Amino acid sequence: MSDDFNMSMRKFLKQVGVTSQQAIEEALRDAGDTSGKTYQAKVVLTVDGLDLEHTVTGTLSGS
Repeated sequence: MSDDFNMSMRKFLKQVGVTSQQAIEEALRDAGDTSGKTYQAKVVLTVDGLDLEHTVTGTLSGS
């Protein structure tokens, strides 16, 4: 894998992480009091031109 490709992949993944966190934080603010609540989260990554569908799941919990 070339350095340019590796750098563009890292840039993309950083953008995904940052914008996803912002979207979740905004949704939590809009939801009001989330104390003690849990939410199931799922991200599905697909790449056009590659046979790739990668799913990540997790739990978000309010404190």
